Amino acid sequence: QVQLVESGGGLVQPGGSLRLSCVASGNFFSPYSMAWYRQAPGKKRELVAAITLSGSTDYADSVKGRFAISEDSAKNTWYLQMNSLIPEDTAVYYCFLGLRGPNYWGQGTQVTVSS
Repeated sequence: QVQLVESGGGLVQPGGSLRLSCVASGNFFSPYSMAWYRQAPGKKRELVAAITLSGSTDYADSVKGRFAISEDSAKNTWYLQMNSLIPEDTAVYYCFLGLRGPNYWGQGTQVTVSS
């Protein structure tokens, strides 16, 4: 069984930064995607950023230039560096692991951007 554990969320002022981490445990290999999604109250869950083992990345237009996704395959960990945060970034952030079989989600971590 694969488990994902996120950390790094919290309350931050507009313009501030946070780094989210997701650690995957269990038996798996060759994920096709490691990603971050977010869901704000009353809205659908949306893709924020994704990365492949080859290093290809994809970002939502709303976070391009402010967020950066990275991964450390040796540690089964991926990160989301979030800079220049704005109130619209407030949401629960979920990490996602895409495998050739079942996909897995983390439990979510709250990010609140407010003064």
